[in-house]
Parts: sequence; structure tokens; C-alpha cells
Amino acid sequence: MTAGFPYRLIATDLDGTLLRSDESVSPRTRAALAAATEAGAAHIVVTGRGVPWTRHILDDLGYEGLAVCGQGAQVYDAGEHRLLTSVTLDRQLAGVALAKIEAEVGPLYLAASRDGLDGEVLVGDGYTVLGSLPSTPLSDVSELWAAPLNKIYIQHPTLTDDQLAEAAGKAAGGFVSVAMAGAGIVELLPLGLSKATGLSIAARRLGLKSADTIAFGDMPNDIAMFAWAAHSVAMANAHEELKAVADEVTSSNEDDGIAVVVERLLS
Repeated sequence: MTAGFPYRLIATDLDGTLLRSDESVSPRTRAALAAATEAGAAHIVVTGRGVPWTRHILDDLGYEGLAVCGQGAQVYDAGEHRLLTSVTLDRQLAGVALAKIEAEVGPLYLAASRDGLDGEVLVGDGYTVLGSLPSTPLSDVSELWAAPLNKIYIQHPTLTDDQLAEAAGKAAGGFVSVAMAGAGIVELLPLGLSKATGLSIAARRLGLKSADTIAFGDMPNDIAMFAWAAHSVAMANAHEELKAVADEVTSSNEDDGIAVVVERLLS
């Protein structure tokens, strides 16, 4: 326990949680997290985004701590711009998984995240990238397997995200982990990988453990992190599956949900 704040580690998801819809962090939330770190707590960003899609946001925030990226695959030192750990997808298993899913639901639209600090996100025909994140068109699907990957993204022409994630888990759950990270974002990951995996590694580097941790999130890919942390907080805008397992629900990411809880705990 930290003097003035009951947790030594604050783990926050990024999109839909720490960030508002314009990718900014409100002054109130910045101030609350600064006060908690002043009281001795560490703050770790835990995001589904790979490092290349996260780095610019952390730099803009002036964030210099550890970040868990790629659904737990990468632990990144933001201050030193250094990748500390990275887990890659077994490409042979991923190929089998994709074939099994497509046998059940028909052709998928695909994208993939290459490993490394500057790993490109390759985007195939039909796949919709939300927002203005940088990506590289994929003209030939065989290029997908040419270099190590952290994850594969899948979309379907008619199934909802929930339906696709469920179908993918049933068809290929023995080969890959399936995560739903946001609207239009269903991912295939190394088997057994979750945000909890990366967070436990990052926490251990700081000499901290699950009992020291409060976690904030908004999507089903935060469920494992919530199970790992001592206390879990879902945003008002969170997916119902996550709200169902949260210890409490705060206000939305647009309404300073993190700050509301952190300020209460500081007082």
C-alpha cells in the first residue's frame, strides 16, 4: 500500500479508457494520475495496439514508464524507446487457425502486425482500418508469412465482432488465442497470451504484483487483466462482458472515468 493511495500500480487500457475519442487525455485525468504517481504509485499503459501504433501517443503524453503493447506480446520502455520483451505468433499454427475459421464462416478480411519497434501493419483487400493509423497494403496474402508477426486481425463481411470472435474461438481456440479489442478489431494471438501476461512481466520489473494493482478497461480483451488485478474498474462505455466481471463501473472515457476513481482513492 502506498501512502495516500491504496494501490502501488495503476494499469490503464488506452483506447476507450485513458484516451478520449480524439486520442487525447483530459487535463483532469492527467492531473489525477500525476497525483497518484506523486503519492508513490506506478502507472502502466496496457494496450492492444502494437508499439508502432502506441509510441506516438505515449510520446505526446510525455509518458516515460513501461507500456504493455500488442495484447501483452510486447513490454516497451517508453522513456528509452526500447522493446524489452516480445512474443511472436507461430505462423504455422496461425495458418491452420485461419483455415479452420474460414472453413466455418467463409472468407475473412485480413491484416497483420509485424514484430518489432517499427513493425508494419499489413492490410489486405477488404479490411477496414479504423482511424488514421499508418498501414501498408497487402497485395498478396502469402506476404503475410514472410516475417515474424505479433498478431493477425480478422474481419468478416456479415458477422458482428461478437459473432466473429465467438466463431473464431470455437473453430481455432486450440491453436491461437482470440481477442476482441474494439469495434472492428478481432485478433488472433499466440496461444495463452493476454494483457495479464504482459502486465505481470512489466509489474515484476517494478517489483510489484497483482495484489498491488488497480486496472481500468473497456473491452473483452481486458477480462484477463481484470482477473489478475486486485481491483478492476470498467468504464461506463465498456462492453457488457467486461462490466459483468468488473469490481466497479465508473463514468465513461469522455467523462474522466479514471480520474473519478483515482481522485476518490486519493481522498
